[in-house]
Amino acid sequence: MSLQLTRLLTDLGEKSSYDAASQCCRCGYCEQACPTYVITGNESRSARGRNQLVRLLIEGKLAEPASAQDGLETCLLCGACTAACYARVATADIVLEGRRMLRAKPHWLARLLSRLMAEHRGGLALMLKAANRAKRLGLTALARPVLRLIGLPGLALAEEHVKEAPLTFLYEILRRRPRAAKPQWLYFAPCGPNFLYPRVGQATVAVLESLRGEGNFLDNDCCGLLAYNYGDVEDARALARRNIARFEAAGGTGPLVGDCSSCVAFLKSYPQLFLSEPDWKRRAERFAAAVQDVPQVLADASWPEADLPTTTYHDSCRACHGQGLKEDAHAAIRRLAGASYRELPESDMCCGGAGAYAFLNPGLSDEIIKRKVGRIAETGARLVATSGTSCLIQLAQGLKKYYPECEVLHLSELAARAVAQGAKDGTPAGA
Repeated sequence: MSLQLTRLLTDLGEKSSYDAASQCCRCGYCEQACPTYVITGNESRSARGRNQLVRLLIEGKLAEPASAQDGLETCLLCGACTAACYARVATADIVLEGRRMLRAKPHWLARLLSRLMAEHRGGLALMLKAANRAKRLGLTALARPVLRLIGLPGLALAEEHVKEAPLTFLYEILRRRPRAAKPQWLYFAPCGPNFLYPRVGQATVAVLESLRGEGNFLDNDCCGLLAYNYGDVEDARALARRNIARFEAAGGTGPLVGDCSSCVAFLKSYPQLFLSEPDWKRRAERFAAAVQDVPQVLADASWPEADLPTTTYHDSCRACHGQGLKEDAHAAIRRLAGASYRELPESDMCCGGAGAYAFLNPGLSDEIIKRKVGRIAETGARLVATSGTSCLIQLAQGLKKYYPECEVLHLSELAARAVAQGAKDGTPAGA
């Protein structure tokens, strides 16, 4: 077993992975912030339990290293523990290091997707379009028993949960836009809006144009988060280098705006990938400093109040805990929804989507989304907004199952409604 990163960037400075895990003093302040501990009461499914498991793995003191698997694989990587921790222990990155130690190599499917995103994006797009055509015809549902039979139950569950099946991807739409000679912003298309929710990316671009004038699409690659979490760190580095170079070629000035909070948080963490490469680390730091998430862009904007039903807001973990944008997001939604806004209890507790988590840990994920939907129902909301792709997927299926009177939309989509309404009324949005 070996570490892939060996060193991590933490709030207390650059640390070895072992020292980062050792910062945990096992005080327990994290436990009530951890959704999996709250649901199960299992110590190994708490942040402090997971940090100790990784520490023991690095020390070689676990007689059966595989015994750490449940604790590490059930982590949501939501970062709520770090936000609650006085020492800001970087539990999510520590857990990922532990997972990599336990895996001789990445799962073949994660590795395949990682390589396709890194080296064969066009081929991946063709495959996804073929799958979406099949989904529209109802053929992919027939494949679910086969996927379960061959050991891919998570993929079968993903096919069942993901309802969107676009045949035109966001990057194809945005490539047709005229290029601005003096762009005031650049748009980074995360894979979720790119391949799953083009409507979200189109809404973000429309809002950026209304607020900040002309801008350009970066025509970026995948941010590398899938590779970092499930595949190979080297693939994540290759994608990061490509995106940094593309940003520099586009002028190297921000803001560079993305609209999936998980991906944006990872873009901001690029310097951690290059701790042993000083030149690339400097370039990654300049890149990360230019990156903005949608809640940042919308926080200070003034809007004509949108005509919305009773509305609430679920904080994407990587916006709230990963980027510290809870106040920004809530300022934006309060301005957009006005009198129709209702505060969501436990708005910053994970919904259980967490990337591929819902498909790999369906039982725990369902318990978490059931709790989240219960809180949404308490508000009487008919609409819930959020800023992450996996949140959109998870909330959509959870609401359909437990509270079908409510729908979920991206924060950009609500802002685009306000922009359109303002244009109709002659009241433009502005900062």
